[in-house]
Amino acid sequence: MVGALRAKALGKDAIVIEKTDMVGGSTGMSGGVVWIPNNPLMAREGVPDSFDEALTYFDTVVGPAADSSPASSTARRKTYLHRGIDMFAFLETEGIQFRRCEGYSDYYSGVRGVEGGSARSRSIEAVVFDTNRLGTWAAHLRPPVAGWMNMYTGEAKSVSNLRTAKGMTAMTRVLARTASGRVRGKRYVTNGAALVAHLLSALLKRDIPVWINTTLVDLVVEEGRVVGAVLERDGRTVRVRARDGVLLAAGGFSRNPEMRAEFSANQPGRPEWSSANPGDTGEVIRIAMAHGAATDMMDEAWWIPSWITPSGKPAMTISERSKPGSIMVDSGGNRFTNEAAAYQETGQQMFARELTAGGAIPSWLIIDSYHRSRYTFGFAPPGKFPKELLDSGTIKQSDTLEGLAEMCGIDAETLCKNVSRFNGFAVTGIDEDFHRGEGDHERYQGDITHKPNPSLGPIARAPFYAVQMYPGDIGTNGGLLCDENARVLTDAGEPIPGLYAAGNCTASVMGRKYLGAGATIGPSAIFAYVAANHAAAE
Repeated sequence: MVGALRAKALGKDAIVIEKTDMVGGSTGMSGGVVWIPNNPLMAREGVPDSFDEALTYFDTVVGPAADSSPASSTARRKTYLHRGIDMFAFLETEGIQFRRCEGYSDYYSGVRGVEGGSARSRSIEAVVFDTNRLGTWAAHLRPPVAGWMNMYTGEAKSVSNLRTAKGMTAMTRVLARTASGRVRGKRYVTNGAALVAHLLSALLKRDIPVWINTTLVDLVVEEGRVVGAVLERDGRTVRVRARDGVLLAAGGFSRNPEMRAEFSANQPGRPEWSSANPGDTGEVIRIAMAHGAATDMMDEAWWIPSWITPSGKPAMTISERSKPGSIMVDSGGNRFTNEAAAYQETGQQMFARELTAGGAIPSWLIIDSYHRSRYTFGFAPPGKFPKELLDSGTIKQSDTLEGLAEMCGIDAETLCKNVSRFNGFAVTGIDEDFHRGEGDHERYQGDITHKPNPSLGPIARAPFYAVQMYPGDIGTNGGLLCDENARVLTDAGEPIPGLYAAGNCTASVMGRKYLGAGATIGPSAIFAYVAANHAAAE
């Protein structure tokens, strides 16, 4: 959508193809946050940042470019940082409005050995959007992640601490915004739905066609250059000539069990654990590969620990793992990672533990009644768990840790030993094993009213609860290998003329790390913008 919008602004014709009946892919189902270091909103609000700081952060988290995937080359990192600012300015001229996610810190800011992180946030999100402005197109937006509430992603953390003054203030603001919109006949959406709605509105204003229920069948190649696409639309084959280029931004293959089995031997995620959109099935990557495209990091995904609801759908956990009164252990009762770390890293640790010791898939997230009485869990407010979760056995409950261990099939002695050691860390505020609560994001997702460490609290108050945790994902992050101009490369490192790609169908510029909120949408939008600029110049 961003690529088409930019191409049109540069005087080119553009068309957007979507294979499902819903516009926006996984972005529409997400928080809709975009990670852009040194962005203009930061400058306007006096939040310090610089290109050098952001590049240092990139290098210390992802590692030196020479040691990383070619997808995370120095040239691509620098392009991301420079062109992200340009893209933001362009989208503002198209009428798309953003707000800063104050305090939503970079995921590795403050972590040992990491430099250049921003504790105050480099993440932005689209402002609330009234879908009445879209007319019949409103029916083709995926529901926002916050459901009926008009809650910004940047407010979700505060709302998860409902029993604090800041949490209640945030919830009051959310409810007031929601109620005000309804009274005035507005159909407001926030999160990824708002970002997609803003972009769709901009496309419609520029008379850019958007074809839904249209499938890419093949690319048209003439004399070694991609010059068009073969599509399946309304039961017939359509060939579209693309004079300047074809941009693939079709997501990954989270929903494709065959591709996951083929490429993910050491990190075998499953489609049923994925929160990616139903159309995330990877055939576009296959088509590009058939035309000589190189790939990288096909075993990797944007992992996020998730539990499975009684309906069989995965539910992501972020703040729940970071709050005081929580611990995660394997089936042997052993703690093996920093529960509050960046979610992709936590998922990677689950796979690594499973590979070396077993029993980590699933793991168990255990919380006590202090946690349950103060913090939200999924969409459950503080207090009691919904009866359905307990009756179905999704959530285990016991008055003793020993009883909980028996219900979960965990070695009780080992669990109690690990909890006792963990509780000692909670008293001192220092996690001697995994350093939980040292990073700014870990503290942000914790409870700032809890001392001495916002993320560490003892597992001490009965009853105790446990839920199985799986390495879910929000998409795969390996795919087509591209250069700094978003051109798809061959195995020999040569660009395929006329073929560009961005987003989760590509190997990520972030390598195997998730740098901050919006680290998937950011590369998708920025490199689509870059692709449009390059194709137009060509």
